[in-house]
Parts: sequence; C-alpha cells; structure tokens
Amino acid sequence: MSTTPGRTTPVRTAPVRLLVCDDHAVVRAGLLALLASAGDIEVVGEASTGEEAVALAARLAPQVVLMDLQLGDGIDGVEATRRITTTPDGPHVLVLTTYDTDADITRAIAAGATGYLLKAERPEELFAAVHAAAQGRTVLSPPVASRVMAQMRAPSPQLTERELDILGQLAQGLGNREIARALFISEATVKTHLGRIYDKLGVDTRSGAVAVAKERRLLR
Repeated sequence: MSTTPGRTTPVRTAPVRLLVCDDHAVVRAGLLALLASAGDIEVVGEASTGEEAVALAARLAPQVVLMDLQLGDGIDGVEATRRITTTPDGPHVLVLTTYDTDADITRAIAAGATGYLLKAERPEELFAAVHAAAQGRTVLSPPVASRVMAQMRAPSPQLTERELDILGQLAQGLGNREIARALFISEATVKTHLGRIYDKLGVDTRSGAVAVAKERRLLR
C-alpha cells in the first residue's frame, strides 16, 4: 500500500476506559448516552454506590473513574476515591458533582482525586477532562480553581483552645449536651463555639467539621 509523500497517517489511540459512579439511575443513563457520543471514551462499567465503585474499579481496571460525591447509603464519593486511589496501579478519579463547597473540594483532593468538575460543565469540557485525567493531569472547573486559589492565598484560620476541645469531643460522636457536661459549659456556649468552628473550617455539618479537622491534623 503506497503513501503520499509528505502526508502522515493519523495515529489511532485506544479509547479511555471509564467507570461511572452516580447513585441516580437517570443521571447515570444521561452520562452514558453523553459519553457514548464522544467516540474516544469507552464506559466499561457503572456503579450506584461507593462500595460498588471500589469493587468494579479493581475488577474492570478502568483508567478513570467518574465519581459523584453524594452516594446515599454506604461510603461517600470521597471515601470511595481514597480507597480507589490508594490501590496499587489504581485508576485516576475525576469528581463530577454539583457540590462546590470548600470542604467538599478539600476533602476530595486530599483523598486523591485527580480532577474536580461541576455537572454544569459543557460536554466537550467533560470529554477533555476525562482524557486529561487518564494522563494524570489535574483538571478543575473554573469556579473550583478559584476556590482552591483563594484557599491557598488566605491564611488558615486558627482555632482557639476551647474550639479544639469541642472539636475533639465532636470527633468522639458526642452531642451538644454531652460536650457541655464534659467541658463544664452551657449548651448555648457549645452551639456558639460550633458556629465559629464551622465558619473557620468552611463547613456546615458536624461530620464535615470532623473530616476537615482530620485532614488538617487538628484533632489531639
């Protein structure tokens, strides 16, 4: 077979092997249809729970796992990401979610996520992010990148000794009344301190505060 001088034949690359994890069946169906239109992305499996995603990632050996954060019952997307990325030769994880709080972003990146996209992104941006993740390159949605930069530039708020005490009690699963009794303060004072802790850590739940505290090694 002859070739025309000066003209090269384009090299065909194998499609990126992708595992999709989202607990909403309708969302998964939409993602599968969308990804099928890309042509150079092959969805090798789909999961509806974090545990299922971890198991399928080990069995199907995808290059990238497209991971939602909120997965209903069982482990969440952050814990699933941590388990997948700590596996030897495990796939890269690309978060695709509607949540863009500082705590969610921090937890996902700390867990090993290669990228963090919002579901509002255009299809071509998603396709490009999947390919970038397959190569181990970090991809962030513009709003997420802005938040990350803001976190890096802003000084980390310091917790007071009392706030650290309350955070430690919180990590043990104690309620406000139990914390108040343990520290000999009123429940109203506990609530006030919790509000300040949430503000400083950029969270809005007790579990979020504990998760961020563990990642920042704030717990005694």
